[in-house]
Amino acid sequence: MNTNAKKTIVVGATEKAGRYANLAAYSLLRHGHDIELIGRQEGSIEGHPIHTDQPHFDDIETVTMYVGPQNQPPLYEYIKSLKPRRVIFNPGSENPEFERQLKAEGIEPIQACTLVMLSVGTY
Repeated sequence: MNTNAKKTIVVGATEKAGRYANLAAYSLLRHGHDIELIGRQEGSIEGHPIHTDQPHFDDIETVTMYVGPQNQPPLYEYIKSLKPRRVIFNPGSENPEFERQLKAEGIEPIQACTLVMLSVGTY
């Protein structure tokens, strides 16, 4: 067990191989992190269900966004309610409005790539 494991929600999760959200889910698992998945279509990745609703999860350390800013507003209150330590805005998901809201809640917004962070050990 990875003692530095960070429970992460992948927002925009998909079973479609080659999509960055899919690659991130597999990479998080390979690096020993516990994951929860939220996406537009039901499915699963390595036995982890992709939720299409907004279930409550406890002890979320990180939310990693793979949803464009135009599709994020319905998620604002939900993500803030999870009280993660940080939200990673992967390339293409940057959202200054939401980032300001997160900062106001004491949640750290980060513009970065989850895959790169995992590969270089800065996750």
